[in-house]
Formats: sequence, structure tokens, C-alpha cells
Amino acid sequence: MLRVLIVEDEEIIRRGLLCMIDWAGMGCRIVGDAADGREGLALMRTERPDVVLTDIRMPCMDGIEMAEAARAEGILPQLVFLTSYAEFGYAQQALRLQAADYLLKPVDEAELAALMRRIAADGAAQEVMPQAVEGVDWQRYFSDRLLNPYVRHAMERIRMDYRERLSIEGLAETAGVSASYLSRKFKEATGQTFLEFLTRTRLQSAVTQLRSGKYRVYEVAEENGFGDYKNFCTVFKKYMKCSPRTFLQETGGRLQQEDE
Repeated sequence: MLRVLIVEDEEIIRRGLLCMIDWAGMGCRIVGDAADGREGLALMRTERPDVVLTDIRMPCMDGIEMAEAARAEGILPQLVFLTSYAEFGYAQQALRLQAADYLLKPVDEAELAALMRRIAADGAAQEVMPQAVEGVDWQRYFSDRLLNPYVRHAMERIRMDYRERLSIEGLAETAGVSASYLSRKFKEATGQTFLEFLTRTRLQSAVTQLRSGKYRVYEVAEENGFGDYKNFCTVFKKYMKCSPRTFLQETGGRLQQEDE
């Protein structure tokens, strides 16, 4: 069954979604509900839902900010945004986060059921087809003379030191600018958050090492800045849609013997 998390600040709507929808009949199970994006992000970390049904405009942290933070952490599941006609511009922005779809309020149960079936079918197809993480085109970025110098410095650090502990706060402090400024400029230049960009760079190297057949999975995790084995496997599955072992089986690689 699909594990579903509901994030909606209007209690009447949230309770209606929880109590009035036949989730079991759709092959779904509710694993939690939250009143804002901050609570939703915390539940994503602990519950690991397959689908997040979320409002867009909420206090504390809105749905788009929540989705961007989850994507940066490598824990972003399938997204379904709830919106109204007045928020359609937000919905278009939300779809750029590769959301599965958006639903207009009030939610039509038949449309919701059809969407859940499609998500379940798409998920089943992805399980048997590992995807490659998109590589970083360093030349394109560094040949851009208009690239913000602080962003350029941050990207150079990622390219050279991605195996080390890097943070937007640390790089900003070294450069003498605020973390919020650097974060905003980095996102404008790359279309990704700093953490997502760093994660993709690490995954590029990790995939190469796994395919070589010379490393155990925990060694790949340690050598590419992921830290512990469990964290690496979690991030790998979110981006590649399969475990490191399954990835190698599907791509014809070899895996050093180890107990997983």
C-alpha cells in the first residue's frame, strides 16, 4: 500500500481528508498529518511516506519550501499539491519541483483515486529500472563570466572537496557573506539548493566507484562524504530509485562481498 502523508494548515480540510476519504479502497495508508511544512518535513524524515499530499500556502514553512528542503535531504517522495484557482501560479511553480500532479480544492475523490493508482503504477515501473543521476556540467558554469563570484567559490569547493564536510554556512562565513544571500544566489545560478548540488556531485563519484567493482558499499559511502552506510543507502534510493546492490545487478556491475 502507498504510505501517504497529509500536510494542510486548515484543520477542517485536513480532517476531511483524513476521515472522509476511503484511503484503504485506493490502496493507501495514512502515516501522518501535519499543519505546516515544518511539521511535514519532520514527518517525512521519520515516516518515509511514498506520497505527500500538501497545501502550498502555509505558515512557518510553505509547501514549496518544504518540498525543496526534502529534495535537498534526498527524502522527497511523490508530491501532490493542493491548490485553489487563486493559487494557480503557485501550482505552476510547484510542478517545476517534479510534483506528480496538483488537485484543486475541494478534492474530488474520484480524481484523487485515479492519481493514486497512477503513482502506484509509476512507482512499480521505476523499481525495476534504475535511473542515472544527472551529472554536473562544470564547464558550463565556470565559463559563465556573469556567475556570481561567491557562487563560483562555493562550486569550486564542491568540485574539489565534496568528500569533506561542507555547509552553506561555513562557505558563507569564509567568503564574508550571509548564508541566506549565498543560498539564494546559488539557487538562482544552478536551479538547485547547495545541498542538492553537493549530493548530486557525491552521487556521480559514488556511482562510478560502485560500477568499478573495487569498493564495498560502506567504503563508497565514506569516501564520498555521505558518512555512514545507512545514510548513503537512503540518499541513493531516493535519487536512483533502487538500492546500491540492485543498481549494480541492473547495470551489470560487480559488488564486493559484504554483509548488508
